[in-house]
Amino acid sequence: MNDVVGIQAVRAVLSESPDRARCLHIQQGRRNSRINELIGLARSAGVRFQTVEGSFFNRRLDEQALAGCQGVLLECRAMKTYKEADLFEHLATLEGPALLLVLDGLTDPRNLGACLRSANAAGVDAVILPKRQSAPINEVALKTAQGGAEELFIVEVTNLARVLKAIKAEGIWVVGTDGDSSAAYTQPDMTVPTAVVMGSEGSGLRRLTAELCDYLVSIPMNGSVSSLNVSVACGVLLFEAVRQRG
Repeated sequence: MNDVVGIQAVRAVLSESPDRARCLHIQQGRRNSRINELIGLARSAGVRFQTVEGSFFNRRLDEQALAGCQGVLLECRAMKTYKEADLFEHLATLEGPALLLVLDGLTDPRNLGACLRSANAAGVDAVILPKRQSAPINEVALKTAQGGAEELFIVEVTNLARVLKAIKAEGIWVVGTDGDSSAAYTQPDMTVPTAVVMGSEGSGLRRLTAELCDYLVSIPMNGSVSSLNVSVACGVLLFEAVRQRG
């Protein structure tokens, strides 16, 4: 089960994936036009809704999720993710050059959600995540994604290195980020099938992941800061691919 919180994220599920929704919970005293819209969407989709006291949210959510719930919580069936074998079946159906996003061990669900939102906006064909040592796709990640996660083809894999080798064998070029690289992120040709690989917030790409990249690139820093948040850097690289593809 997943809890989806926040008005925009709940609206996205009720509008785009209503079959996932089980029950909409509305906090007493929080009714307004935006929440009435959610109730209307729930009614149209045949989803049960109920008004609950604020203590319900206190019991159900951790501090991080509670801060952004906006008095709404949608109880959902777990979002569908895919397996390694599904990825290659999916790639075979694509008409244009693939654009993939690989997240190598992000630990903050807010960063994960922001990366998923950027992936949706950039039209990424699949997102690849390791099953272990990665932030969960929980209510915080879904709230941060603001409805951007539900339409993505998300693949959870047990061995990321093996998958990178396999997609390279399929003709997909792998572009990883490394703050020490002298190559700018604009240099690789991303009009060809491309996988953009982002590392963890603290240590970046793991050694084996970096070794499997065809290119290691950096984003030039011209101010006093030495690096960008991983989700911002993710958006920069994905939209460089979009720019190159016209």
